[in-house]
Formats: sequence, C-alpha cells, structure tokens
Amino acid sequence: MQNRLSAQRRRHLAAAVTAVLAITVGTGVAAGPVAVAAPVGATAGKAVASGAASPTSTEDVSTPFPADGKIAGAGATGFLSRSDSTDELRWTRYADGVSAAVAVPAGGGVDATGTDILVVGDAGAPHLMRSVTLLDMSVAVADRPAVVVSFDLGSLDATYVRAVGPDTVLAKRAGADGSEKLLLVTSVNDSVKERDVTGLPADARNLFAGPAAVGGEILVGYETGSDLVTGGRAVIDLETGAAVKTYGAPDSGYLQSQLSLSATHASWTQFTEDEGIVVVTVDRSTRAATRRVLGFVDEHLTGLVGNWLVFGVPSKLTDHGTFPNTRVRAVDLTAGQSAAPVELTAYGNSVQPAADGSLLIRGGTVEQGEGLYKVSSPGGGQLAVEKVATTGQPTKLAYLGSQVPAVIDFDRDRETELKWRMSRLNADVQLKLTHLRTGQTYTRELKLRREYPSRHTLDDITFGITWQGVLDDLSENGKSAFNGDYAWSFRAVPQNGIGPELKQAGSFRVVRTVKPHDYSDNGSPDLFARDHDGALWRFDSTYDSNTRKLTPTYQRAAVGSGWNTYDRIESVGNVAGTNTADVIARDKTGVLWLYQGTGTETKPLGTRTKIGSGWGAYHQLAGGSDLTGDGRADLVATDKAGDLWLYKGTGSATAPFAARKKVGGGWGGYNQLTAVGNLAGGPAGDLLARDTAGVLWLHLGKGDGTFAARTKVGSGWNGYTELIGFGDANKDGRTDLYAWGGPGRPSYYYAGTGNWSAPFAGRAQAELLMYASAAYQHAF
Repeated sequence: MQNRLSAQRRRHLAAAVTAVLAITVGTGVAAGPVAVAAPVGATAGKAVASGAASPTSTEDVSTPFPADGKIAGAGATGFLSRSDSTDELRWTRYADGVSAAVAVPAGGGVDATGTDILVVGDAGAPHLMRSVTLLDMSVAVADRPAVVVSFDLGSLDATYVRAVGPDTVLAKRAGADGSEKLLLVTSVNDSVKERDVTGLPADARNLFAGPAAVGGEILVGYETGSDLVTGGRAVIDLETGAAVKTYGAPDSGYLQSQLSLSATHASWTQFTEDEGIVVVTVDRSTRAATRRVLGFVDEHLTGLVGNWLVFGVPSKLTDHGTFPNTRVRAVDLTAGQSAAPVELTAYGNSVQPAADGSLLIRGGTVEQGEGLYKVSSPGGGQLAVEKVATTGQPTKLAYLGSQVPAVIDFDRDRETELKWRMSRLNADVQLKLTHLRTGQTYTRELKLRREYPSRHTLDDITFGITWQGVLDDLSENGKSAFNGDYAWSFRAVPQNGIGPELKQAGSFRVVRTVKPHDYSDNGSPDLFARDHDGALWRFDSTYDSNTRKLTPTYQRAAVGSGWNTYDRIESVGNVAGTNTADVIARDKTGVLWLYQGTGTETKPLGTRTKIGSGWGAYHQLAGGSDLTGDGRADLVATDKAGDLWLYKGTGSATAPFAARKKVGGGWGGYNQLTAVGNLAGGPAGDLLARDTAGVLWLHLGKGDGTFAARTKVGSGWNGYTELIGFGDANKDGRTDLYAWGGPGRPSYYYAGTGNWSAPFAGRAQAELLMYASAAYQHAF
C-alpha cells in the first residue's frame, strides 16, 4: 500500500514541530550547522577488562550533563537528557557541549531511538502517537534540527511503535478480531510505503518494541491466545521485514517488560509472584536461557552490551537507604550462571541503549564523579566504560567548608550556630566538640534527612547545630562549656553506602569575661559547700529555662579537707588579678587567708596565701561587688560597733586589699550581708542586707564605695541560712541570688530583674545541695 502526503500538509506539520525546538548555544560557541561523526572520548579515559569493568580515568570530561537530569536517549553525536525537576528535554552534542532545548508540543511527546533521530509526536505517550515527525539532531539547519520526514499514521489507521531508521518507523494496525499487524512504514521519494512484518503469530496483539534497533534488528513483544493467553518475543530483521527468531514468555508484559537486544543475546524482564522482577536472557545462537532475579522492586534498569547483561535498581545519589542492586552492575552471560557481577557505576538513575550496541548510564563513580557513562563491548567479550559527560559534581561525599566562628563570645550570644557544608546530606554524622585543655567533649549523632523537617539539616548542602555552650555530662541539660581553645571534628558516613566516610576537623575559641562564682572557667556559677567533717565540695550549676530550676550539672567534686578550721568563708570575685574568682577564709584566730581560683574544675583553688591577722573583729564579711567602679571586686566588713568598712581590691595576690576605709555606720542590725554585683543597673555593685526581723534590704552602690538610702526588698527572709550573690545563673545578663535553707532544708533561686524597686522575680526551687544537704554546714 502506498500513500502520498501532500506537500502542504508536510510543510505545515514540519513547521509546527520545528517551532517548538530551540538551540541554546554555549558561551563562546557559534551557532550553525554541525556534523559530528561520533562521541569524543579522548579526554574521558577508558577502562577495558574481561572481569572487572570500571572507569578509572581522572582526566577531565568537558561535555556538560544537567545535575538533576536523567538520560532519555542515546545517539552517535549526542544524547538526550530530561530534567528531573522541570521535565525539560535537552539534546547535547558530545563534541562541543552545545545543547538544544527540545520543547514538547502541547499535548505531544518525544521518543528516542538510540540514534541521532528524535521522534516528536501528537501524544504524550509514544504508543498513542498517530502523527510523528523524525528530526535529525546531528545536523542543525537555521539553528534548528533538520526535519527528516513526517508520517500521518492516522491516515493509515495505525499507531506508532518505534522509529527504526532515519526514514522508517514501526507501526501497528488493529484488526477487527483484536489482533494487530506490525508494519514497517517508510518514506520513499516523498511517498509513504508500508509493508507487513511477517513471521509473527496471526493472533499477535499488544505489540511493543525495544527502545532501539541494533545491527538492523529489533526485539518486539506480544501476546497470543484467547483461552490460554501467553506471551512471546521476536527478533525482527528490518531489511527483510521478517521475524527471524521467536521466544516464549509467560505474558506480553505490554509497555512494562524491558526489552533488550545485542548481536549475541536477547533479554526481557517479567514479573513472578514468588520472585518479583526477573531478567530472562537468551543466547541467540544456542537458545540457552538464564534468569537473574532482581526481586520485588518498584523500578529496574536493564540492558545488553554484547554478551554482558547490565542491571540495577534506579536510585538517587541523595537517597537515604541502601537497597538491593542500586549499584549498576554487569555480568558476563557466557561465564555461566554463577558468574560474579562487576560494578559499572556506584548507582544509576536511568539507562538508554544506542544503536551501536552501547549503553549510556546516568550515574556516578567514586573515582570520576557524577555524569554520563558509556558502556561498550569493543571485542573479545570484554567490557569498556568511559565517562562521556559530567555534571561537575562529586559522587563521593565531599566537604565544602564550614561556617564556624573563629571566636565564640558567650557574653554576647547565648547560643551560636555551627554549620558545615557537604556535597550531599544523606549521611549519619558523628559530631564532636573537644575542649583542648580538659579533653571534655560535646558529642551528637546527627541523622541528616533533607526530605523531612530536621533542625540539623538547614538546606540542600548545609547541616549544623545550635550550640548553647554546653558539654556532655550526667545531667539532661549538660554543663557549661569551658572557655579556651576547642577542636571540632565530624565523621560522616553515607547512608546509601556510596563512597567512603568523610572526616573533617577544625578549631575555634570560646571566650567570656570573668564571672562571679565561676571557679571552673565555664561561665556558669559554682557553689561551694563544707560538710560536717570539714571537707569542701564544689557544685557546678545549670539553669533549665523550661522548669526555671537551678540544678547541678554533674556529680559534686571534692576540693579538699581541713576547712573546718575556718569560721568564715566567702567567695569574693577576682581580687588577685587572675581570670577566675577567688575565695577568702578566716580562721578561728582571726587570720584571713586568700585562695586564688585556678579556673580548673579538678582543682579550683590554689595554695592559700596569708592576707593578715585581726580580722576576727568583724561580724560580717561580703565580697564580689565592684563598689568603686575600677573594675576590681572589693570587700566590705561590719564590725561589732555596726560600722561598715571598705577594703578596695588591688588586683595583687600578695596584698589583695588596700587599707580599710569607713563608709558608714548603723550596720549592726544586720545578720546577713551579701555582695551581689550590679543588681539594679546602677553605676556600681550593690549590697543586700538582712535584718534580725527577716527583712531584706537593697543598698544601691554609688560607685565611690558608698551607698544610697536602703530600699526594702521584702520580709520573711530569715528562713535562709545563707544568701549568696550567685552571679548570672540563667544567662540573661542580670545577677541572681541563691538562698540556702540550711542543712536538710530546701533551697531556692531568685532570678534578677534589673529593677531596683523589685530586684528579684518569684523564687524557684534549686536542686543544688538538695541531696544529702543535711551533711553540709556552710555554703558560699
């Protein structure tokens, strides 16, 4: 049968197709006609092996491939890619990287052929196309691919199956009895000729074809029978139009079974309820069949390259799990059923065969990274793999840098973001921050997942933590991190098993100003308590903002014994010129001693130094507030006559206080005196004083060692044995108060407000000294 298309109709269809094709020319490459004989692989490198095919070259490949693309078609001079995010189709030439964006007509679609010919049709699914145009992508005419031929298959009462040449397509026509005839439709001298394909069963139906003709042949699938339906496969000789070999199959697998053909083998996939997806391969000369089970998978990749079966399960480089056969592998079909597969790429998201018998895989290898890999069989049963296009991205997990501050100032920031960047985030990360002086750490296990909300996954390549300046310990909140130098390190293990683990390390420094009651140099207040036996213990603290509780961060630490020789012990801030608060202790003979703070948690106080004698004359001692505005902590004392004396801090370890100066009288009515730092936002440090009736009074410092008229804080404070100016426990920038009820009694925490008229918020329970508190005599 012959049909002649009118010239007007052909011109109209060709114009409609070419109108939706646009060539995008790369920078520095001129547009115009090109003719490229074959992919250029000279810069790609090639690995050839009979038992271990793998790409090994590290030379650059310049032809680009879309980072989010899949391979959609293979040709001699270029390839077709499809964007996973935009669905854009793009033809790219191997020789110069020039690409053509192939826009699909409204309601239409594109089909690849394994050659430089693309088919543009009037339906989104190729098997529904009834009007098709064949384009030669190897030749550009007026900046557009050349239209070779158009077919109005609808006028032949046929639908498209596959293009098998530059001017020939396979089509099928349904008969009245439900059977289908397979046709070869060819354009000859502007005329359309058709001929029946012979050798297929008369009742064959559900005809479909493999993705590409190889060596002048193509594999088709079909089903036959009415009561007992079975499938079949046939190799069609395109020159003679006859089925030269047929094979049985359990069903047609119409549009589901993947058909592949090489010079030596034919293969197809089929589903069984017991095994899932099975790849059947047949030796074309002996008809010996082998089976490879892929299992119950949603998708699969298969192809033939000579006597090698290529197979795998499609996956993304950014997938989280590992699944069977996600590596794209190949097995030598001539080596027997027990032959071990060899890895071609670490993974693949798509494959496409070419008419020359090769196969293109979009995937990646650890050695050469992401891109397009060509698998071919150059002869002798060997297999060759070469990278022919690149995304420019690594396949193995790659480190892209950090956003970790060189210096973290926890006076300025209550928390800080530590960020790191990797090429992909489907990894399990073991993160560690290590304080170099003590070796203590902050560790976290981060299971990064981009697809789901995660406080550690910040964007496609960035992960991190919000660090609140804590280290690991036995408490829920952690203990405050020490000042000083830190090392950060992480070990990232790919969740999909692709590539080796990644290790990186760096450094930063934590700084704070000196804090009252901070004896371990970590910014959080410490509390000392002396037990009945005279042993001194140190407790570090943490504040839980949710429960408003002040709690110990970990088990108490022993300071030393023999402290029951003292009748008064006070924390006095930094009076000796170091970066740590100090302690004074008065023995029962009236001698005052200085214990300098060391800034270490294991030995927080150094060897004592004698300050002087005669201090037994004082009823109350209180230190830690800068009362004179010179940046140094001062000491005040009340004598038995009720006079208040100021000892200005000098910063000297041998003589920490200047000669005393009387700053007031009438202080004898107080049984508790507490230096609390700058409690109410005035010019200098302040004092709290409790009278014998249990009323607490605030004395605002003027900055010259004297105080303004007292302000009443409240009554009922005589239930506490000790009132301690604890520093800023909740890290809000205001000084706070710790109130100890004495042995066996509860303690409370009062957060500072910064308001002189109401300097404290409501009390909250403090767990410091709660346990075994009956054993303690004195706290400071």
